Amino acid sequence: MFPMNAWYVAGWDHEIGRQLTPRKVCGIPIVVYRKVDGSAAALEDACWHRLLPLSIGTLSGDDVVCGYHGLVFAPDGRCVQMPSQETLNPSACVRSFPAVERHRFVWVWMGDPLEADDALIPDLFQNDSVEWAGDGGTTHLQCDYRLLIDNLMDLTHETFVHHSSIGNRAVAEAPFTVSRTEKTVEVTRWMVNIDPPPFFRKHLGKQGPVDRWQHITFHAPSAVTIDVGVAPTGTGAPEGDRSQGITGFVIHVSTPETETSCVYYWAIVRNYKLTSQRLTTEWREAVRSIFAEDKAILEAQQAAVSRYPDREFYPLNIDGGAILARRYIDQMVERERGGRAAKSPVIPIVSVGTHSKG
Repeated sequence: MFPMNAWYVAGWDHEIGRQLTPRKVCGIPIVVYRKVDGSAAALEDACWHRLLPLSIGTLSGDDVVCGYHGLVFAPDGRCVQMPSQETLNPSACVRSFPAVERHRFVWVWMGDPLEADDALIPDLFQNDSVEWAGDGGTTHLQCDYRLLIDNLMDLTHETFVHHSSIGNRAVAEAPFTVSRTEKTVEVTRWMVNIDPPPFFRKHLGKQGPVDRWQHITFHAPSAVTIDVGVAPTGTGAPEGDRSQGITGFVIHVSTPETETSCVYYWAIVRNYKLTSQRLTTEWREAVRSIFAEDKAILEAQQAAVSRYPDREFYPLNIDGGAILARRYIDQMVERERGGRAAKSPVIPIVSVGTHSKG
């Protein structure tokens, strides 16, 4: 159901410590923790002996001690100690998962460990760069993670869902372009000489019309970044000079738990007034409120999808980015299944004739 040969976020760096932290990724319960040297480790959350979740146990150095009968498992999943016997059953092991800490997240590789390549982790350097400031949060969604990807690849919904903060008619009416590379899908929209929506009017602090941009990038299978901002009309932003405006960078990473639930890790960072904690808090809490509106929409949509399992999504031009993103995900799954298409728990968006512009 999910691309397994991929990196998924198991938690923020500050959430994973010297404690056994249960998570579910791609339908698999795992337990994540830090070893003595501070690096992350991840094991399947089920003891070899009687399947008790290892997250109920304890840590002993780098090893996990089952809380039922005391079997001890090393970070590579091998059982290194059994109660009341010196000889270890050679089959006594649990699955281990490659784990890497990067850009304030702990990532786990759910597929073939021999295929794990940390170069495939999306480059989200803005999340921990000294040239950017900001913060983020976590939202649990009762929906297929691909519905969140769809939502982020088509921001025309801002006009209707987020009209009191970041949306206005210009988002739904402006033309856009869709392109793709070997690993990404990109959607770019410029809104020139428009009235700024409330959020940007407040933080720009200048009167008059603005030029607004949205550059969305999908990183298969589960991350979307959005370069956003506004500048006073006529100051050169469409030509590349953003110096008179404000720029934000929004990070979205979705970790599927089940077919109908996911964990949404998000952050909003900026490249100006880097020392202002007040501004960091204002932006983070504004975005938290905006994403709560998305949560209500996506969970209602998932309920409808479950209610009408035979219905299809009928596309508009605005779905071009979402369609291409879905294709990347489907192709990853098919490759892992030897070219056999997987049955989708959500009716896919059917293809449209052109994805070049709206």
